[in-house]
Amino acid sequence: MFSLKPKAGGNATPPTPPTPPANTSLLKVGIALSLVLILGLAYNAYSTRSVLQSQIDILQQQLEDQTAQMSAVKKNAGQLGADIGVVTKRIGVTSQELDASRRFAEKLRVEQEKAREQLATELATKASTTDVAAVRQEASTKVAEVQQVADAKIGNVSGEVRKVDAKLEATNKDLADSRREITDVRSTLSAQIARNAGELADLRKKGERDYFEFDIKKPKKSTDMTRVADIQLQLKKTDVKKARYDMLIQVDDSRLEKKERTANEPVQFLVGRDKLRYEVVVNFVDKDRVRGYVSAPKDKVLSAERPQFRPE
Repeated sequence: MFSLKPKAGGNATPPTPPTPPANTSLLKVGIALSLVLILGLAYNAYSTRSVLQSQIDILQQQLEDQTAQMSAVKKNAGQLGADIGVVTKRIGVTSQELDASRRFAEKLRVEQEKAREQLATELATKASTTDVAAVRQEASTKVAEVQQVADAKIGNVSGEVRKVDAKLEATNKDLADSRREITDVRSTLSAQIARNAGELADLRKKGERDYFEFDIKKPKKSTDMTRVADIQLQLKKTDVKKARYDMLIQVDDSRLEKKERTANEPVQFLVGRDKLRYEVVVNFVDKDRVRGYVSAPKDKVLSAERPQFRPE
């Protein structure tokens, strides 16, 4: 502290203004260097992303060091200077400039953080791309292996299909032959069917079979049967419009139910141990009534031979 009081025994001299401390220049230079260093670090952060993380760490460390140094300088300046306002004016740094410097430093920090996040995203994307390429290559290899196995199996299946086609062709040929045989049998049977009394008389003249005419109605009781020759018949129902009927035939100890039969359709079945072929033919279908005949073989020896057709 300087005293304005005159010394004893001498003339009073005006007080000499205090000389600015030497550390003030160092503070100014330190702040200027800090700003330059921050700008240099920011430029390096934008120009070289490969070392961005290390530069960020260095910058943060330096900022922490500078903060500590500034705190120490401010403490020394407070101790050395009586008025911080005078010191600030003498070094040419205003509070506005300090705020601008702080805002600039904060802006740099935010931009560095964004750059670091962007770099991390790019690295993750690159890693994902590499992984996708590896997975794609592995998938392509597996698809090729599966394709080879599938081709081999397809070749085996093609051979089996050719064999099945050959068997199917033979089966179709057999079916065609069977259809022709059935058609021939039906044609033969149709020629032996009487559709009216005149045709029935002609069949009787041939003397090959016995013919028994019937005219039966639907019974009132379900147990009632009508005997025709050595079999029994029971009419179940009729459909006059479609000329169809349902009939129950009692043969020996068994009952044969014939449904949805049409007029002039021969209904064949086997009778007795000798398997004699009988036929029931209905010529007329009325409401709850049918008329027709039963055909039975005369020659029991020849008729006992098993027929080549399959009875219904």
